[in-house]
Order: sequence, then structure tokens, then C-alpha cells
Amino acid sequence: MSEERQGGWVRIVGLGPGSDSLITPEASAALGEATDAVGYVPYVERVAPRPGLTRHGSDNREEIRRAEQALEMAAEGRRVVVVSSGDPGVFAMGAAVFEALEAGEPAWRALDIQVLPGVSAMLAASARLGAPLGHDFCCLNLSDNLKPWALIEKRLRLAAEADFAMALYNPRSRSRPEGFARALTVLREACGDARPIMFARAVSTPEECLRVTSLGEAEPAMADMRTLVMVGSSLTRRIAGAQREWVYTPRSVSLEGVDQ
Repeated sequence: MSEERQGGWVRIVGLGPGSDSLITPEASAALGEATDAVGYVPYVERVAPRPGLTRHGSDNREEIRRAEQALEMAAEGRRVVVVSSGDPGVFAMGAAVFEALEAGEPAWRALDIQVLPGVSAMLAASARLGAPLGHDFCCLNLSDNLKPWALIEKRLRLAAEADFAMALYNPRSRSRPEGFARALTVLREACGDARPIMFARAVSTPEECLRVTSLGEAEPAMADMRTLVMVGSSLTRRIAGAQREWVYTPRSVSLEGVDQ
């Protein structure tokens, strides 16, 4: 095996929620060493072009083929970064690469593969709003591209019954705008109209927009695919400050304070 071939690797990299300041030093170092960057077109375009780097953008629904391409190039001795927004292990390319690895060429399992974490959208949004995920919470993907709506609805209801705060990804696409309206109906039935709901769009970018309201006042059009939606638990509190509103969920729980 040549020295070049021995030098191949894959780094599955999280680019954070949007701002370059939220890309970790570890991720930046991998981007600087890579010969190839693979990912969904908008994410690949976030990787600055430079001599010696080839960017390979592809459609959002080509995750497995994208992962196979990265593994193939690494097996040829190239240094490949597979990029995702946020954290690559949260509804992103981390799982896709390992799915391709499990089903693919046996030789791929000898590759140097590492996952480099990033700042996820839910953590960035939570920080902007205060600490709405300060106690037990769950994270759900509302897209029904890879799972049936019936399962999404079941998990929403069970999460509400367990009184988790929730972080909801991919709430409302242009091709399926009705899904988030159905999700709001499920949440109102399970939680009531007074429960806080937060909309954090394009966090850490110039287009950032934060909105805090109640489930009763929430409207489907408040969310799109760049929006991270959070729903509070029964304990989540809103604090009106002098300049803005804060939202947090206390870390302590008493039986008197929990929905039975």
C-alpha cells in the first residue's frame, strides 16, 4: 500500500448552527487538512474554498451515496471531511456514514474514521433563549421522509405524557406544510394551550429570529426548515426582563409541580 493510500481518513464534522465562531477548533483543523469535503450543497458551501481542496456537494436526499463516496475516496488515500450543520450525530451524516460502512466494502472498516462534534441547533437555540432544556428533555425530528407520520405522532404524545421539554427539528417543509399543523394539534391536546413554545430561526446568523409564545397562540407559519422549535415542560418558566424575555426549566422537581 502506498504512503498516499495509508494517509486516507474520514472526519465526520459538525459545522455548528451557522456562525463561524461556533465551529470548534477541532473541526476547523480537520477542514484545514482535508483534500475533499462532502455534504449537502448548502453545508459544503460553508467550507471555504482553497487550493488543494475539492468540494463535492449533493442533494439532501443522497445521504447514503454521499457517505459511500466519502469512504471510497478515503480508501484511495484522500483526507475527507463529511460536513453537516450543527452536530453530525444529531439527525445528520454521522449515522449515514456508519450505515454505509456496515453495508459496504469490508476494506472500509480499516479506515481511520472519526466523528467531530459540533454545536447543535437545539443547544445554540436553548442558549439564546435562556435554559429551556435545563431539565430532562427529548429531541424529535418532525420530518416524515424516513419514518411514518404515525410514529412521529406517537412519540410526540408519549414525550408530552412524560412531561419532557422538547426540541423539534425540521418542523415544516414547503412540500409538507401540513405536518407541523398536525404536530401542534397533538401538542395542544396533550399539553394544553398555556404551555410555552419557542421558535428559534437561523440562530447565530444575521437572519436570527427568536419568538416565545404559548401553544394556544402558536401558528404553523411561525416555523420553517431553518427553525428549531422547543416546547416547554409543565415546569418551564418565562421571565420578563428589562430588555427581553428569558425561558428556563428548573432542575428541581417536586410531585406538586408535575402534571399527574
